[in-house]
Amino acid sequence: MTTQNTAILLAAFGATTALGSSAIHTFEDEVRRAFPQVTVRWAYTSPLALRRLASRNIEVDSVAKALTRLHLDNFTQVAVQSLNIIPGKEYETLQKQCMNIARETGLRLSLGAPLLATEADVERAADVLLQHLPLERQPDDLVLCMGHGTAHSAAASYSALADALQKRDPRVFIGTLDGERCIEFMLPKLHATGSKTVWLLPLLSVIGKHAQHDMAGEEPGSWRYILEQEGFTCHPVLRGTAEYSGFAHMWLEHLAKAMAAL
Repeated sequence: MTTQNTAILLAAFGATTALGSSAIHTFEDEVRRAFPQVTVRWAYTSPLALRRLASRNIEVDSVAKALTRLHLDNFTQVAVQSLNIIPGKEYETLQKQCMNIARETGLRLSLGAPLLATEADVERAADVLLQHLPLERQPDDLVLCMGHGTAHSAAASYSALADALQKRDPRVFIGTLDGERCIEFMLPKLHATGSKTVWLLPLLSVIGKHAQHDMAGEEPGSWRYILEQEGFTCHPVLRGTAEYSGFAHMWLEHLAKAMAAL
């Protein structure tokens, strides 16, 4: 495969905060180091994020627009790497967009898998997550990770990761903002441990509204607020999964497979 007519398109939900943008650039640097001869571009999959950025005069392409630009710039094949955590609805939409653009333009496209695409991914992600826990965490401290959650069948990936983590460290939990593993579902599990210290970590690729407000915010309704009302002491950590080398390398391996498939 020649790299002159090959590009990489990184597809993330969107980053509208300074912390999120920083994580995006950090991951892009990792990709450029891994594929130094290949053009790398970004696209956001969230229409809301795109609108918010446009209102601030910041232009970021949608997936369709980014792929069309690459076609007009004479690239003939593109590896599209998803920064989704699970193969849910957003990932399925990305798949459909890629198929449509491939038909319309003749671009040869290969799509890299999300973080938790296979059982092997889940087991490895459990190991990676434990390796990246805060150094300040004490042995009895709890860790509660916030995933986005979904009504899609891919929500099973969260439960699978939760089970894998419990086998390794029974004080590390996975909850989700939406879906069955909501904070109300998690509270009895946390209380049952007897510990009153909780580290809150986002299981989200980049830091945005969900991590800053829904997880770590001090206003009523946030996980931090609810847990503190229940008597827990909370320590939020505002780092997205794309900022951790272990998770970044998992996505890079999925990207390498997508590149090899071109």
